[in-house]
Amino acid sequence: MSIADVIERARAQGRRVLTEVESKQVLAEAGIPVVPARLATTAQEAAAAARELGFPVVLKVVSPDIVHKTDVGGVRLGLASAEEVAQAFQDIVDSARRHVPQARIEGVSVQPQARPGVEVILGMSKDPQFGPVLMFGLGGILVEVLKDVSFRIVPIAPRDAREMVREIKAFPVLEGYRGQPPADLEALERMLLRLSDFAQAHPEVEELDLNPVFAYPDGAVAVDARVLLG
Repeated sequence: MSIADVIERARAQGRRVLTEVESKQVLAEAGIPVVPARLATTAQEAAAAARELGFPVVLKVVSPDIVHKTDVGGVRLGLASAEEVAQAFQDIVDSARRHVPQARIEGVSVQPQARPGVEVILGMSKDPQFGPVLMFGLGGILVEVLKDVSFRIVPIAPRDAREMVREIKAFPVLEGYRGQPPADLEALERMLLRLSDFAQAHPEVEELDLNPVFAYPDGAVAVDARVLLG
C-alpha cells in the first residue's frame, strides 16, 4: 500500500493519527529503516505473524485512542513461543479495555524484538512561522527529562544532518562511551535526510516521532513510530 493510500484510508475513517503499523508502512516506503510490524486482530493471527517474523517478538496494542501503550499494559516483550504470543494478545486487549473502556482497539502489532542499541529520537513538527522543523536527540524517556536535542528547518543538507547529530551534549555516547562501540553516525545522518525529504514531499503530515531509534555500530532502525496528519 502506498503512502497516499495509507493516508487516504486514515482520513476516510476520520483519523488524524496513524497507527504504529501504518506509520511504519509510510516511513519504510520513504526509505527510513523501521522494525517491521504486522497487525493481528486475533490471537491466532498474532501467533502466525510471530512464526513468520521469527521469535522472540514484541506485541503492542493498536488503537487510535491510546498513545502511551505501556501506561495501559499494552506492551509485551521477549515472547518466545506461539503460546506466549496468543496469551499476551488476550492480556493486552483485556488490559487496554480496563484502562480505556472507550478506546477503539484494532488489534495488536507483532514485531521482531530488536537487539539493544543506543536510543535516540528523530522527529518533525510544524512551526507556524518556519514550517517543518526536524529534531534529533537522546531517545526513550531521556528526551523528556534532559531535553538534549538539536533542531533544523526543513529542507536540510548533509552538512546540517552531520551537525544535528554532533551538537547534542550526549554526542560522546554516540562516539562510544567507556568502551562501548561507536554508533553508525552516517546511518543516523541518512535517516535525518530521508525524514527531511519525507516532510517536504508530504505537507499533509503535521508531526511525527521516531522514538526510540536504536543506533548500532552497523546501522540504525526505528523501533516505534507515530505520524500525525494535519
